[in-house]
Formats: sequence, C-alpha cells, structure tokens
Amino acid sequence: MSCFETSKFLKNPQVFSKDILIKAAERLNWEYKVTENEVSITKIPNQNVRGEYAMKITGSKVIYNSYYLKGGKQLVDELQGVFYKLNVEYAKKSILTEFENVGFTLKRDYDFEATETEVDKFYMVGYSKNQNEEEKRTEIEFTILNDGTVVSDTNYLPADMHKLADKAMRKLEEKLGNKRDENNIIKREVPIRYQNKIEIISNKIKAKN
Repeated sequence: MSCFETSKFLKNPQVFSKDILIKAAERLNWEYKVTENEVSITKIPNQNVRGEYAMKITGSKVIYNSYYLKGGKQLVDELQGVFYKLNVEYAKKSILTEFENVGFTLKRDYDFEATETEVDKFYMVGYSKNQNEEEKRTEIEFTILNDGTVVSDTNYLPADMHKLADKAMRKLEEKLGNKRDENNIIKREVPIRYQNKIEIISNKIKAKN
C-alpha cells in the first residue's frame, strides 16, 4: 500500500467459488453435491433432470445441462446474481475484520448512493500513536463493486498507521484470493503540504519516520 493511491483487488472467483456457490444454492433452495473439484446442482424446483446434474461448477466455469434443463441460461443468471451478492458481503466482512484487528474502526458514508456498478462505500479510520505526528487521524476509503471487487483509496498515512494498514492488506489479499492488480494502481499527485513529510521507497509513497 502507498499513500495517495487508488488500487483495486480484482475478484478471483476460483478461490471462493465453492463456499459461496454452496451458500447461493442454499438461498435458492437448490440441492447440490460437493466433490473435490466441483459443485454439482442436483435438484432445482420445477426442473426434472432425471437423476443427472442440473448444473455443475468447475473452478469458476458454470456448465448447465442443456438436454434436460429448461431456461438454463436464466437459471445460471439467477445463480450468478446471488453469487455476486454473497461476494459483496464477503468482501466487506473481510475488510472490516482485518482492519479492526489492527485498530481501525468503521466510518459509514451516509451520503453514498449505490449504483449499478458501485454497491457499497465506507471508510476505515485509525489514529497514530506517534507523538511527533501532527496529523494523527487517517482514513482509507473502500468501494465494493457489484461482483465483489474491492477498490481502496488512500491519502496521507502516518508511518505507524501505514505499517498497520499494510498488515491488514496482506491478510485481506489472502482472504480475497488475489493481490492488488499492479496495472490498476493509480498514484496521485502528492499535495504540496505533504511533500516534505513523505519519501519514496521501492516505488511506494510513505510518511517519514
């Protein structure tokens, strides 16, 4: 993580597909069978697949039984809709857990209005314990997209808070199953008031200790 940057955790559906798809199937009241590499939907209300699978998910790919299944594409879309909602819930819970574990607290964005693409936005707020730090309060903005992709936005981070945020981000990468996409990191211009307070280390903008 760097000060004054916008970055994106692209959702990796292969990491969470099994657990979240099982929950999606349960919400839709679909019966399923789990093997090591795939989840098979075995029974859907008002569908007769004669003992065959209705759909199966291998990795992130959904295959439906076009021979027996009526409205297969529509059912896939229905499953995907629930799947995405669960990814959003999982992403937010993961952010809250990891940042609260290192001392940040949630700040809601009461002015945020969800769109078709952006479904949630909030801040994680922390306070520096460095006695020499003039700006002790810091906040990191998080936006969650409709498929569970996470966008983070930082401004100035005091050195001690930067270390804690990095620790939380590493845990978050593990939970989301993907590192932040280097091609989607946007480094912003450092405001004049901070230029004497920061330094660049390994292409990252950090507050001086």
